[in-house]
Amino acid sequence: MSAGTVIIRAALGSDGAALRRLAELDSARVPAGELLVAESDGALVAAHSPGSGATIADPFRPTAQAVELLHLRGSMMRAA
Repeated sequence: MSAGTVIIRAALGSDGAALRRLAELDSARVPAGELLVAESDGALVAAHSPGSGATIADPFRPTAQAVELLHLRGSMMRAA
């Protein structure tokens, strides 16, 4: 990812279309359960299910750092 801001937040019901698009780009399904999402420049670039550990990410953007942040936040949620 660029040096821009990455926002980690809980997925909202209004994120459904963006999550489906993201899953399609990643040739995967939207993970089940509650999701955390990473947003950069106003677009969802990755999503993670802390419950199942499943993650989807935009393969056309450098998302490794965003995915790492999602996993870290997910592990913090499980520990709480």
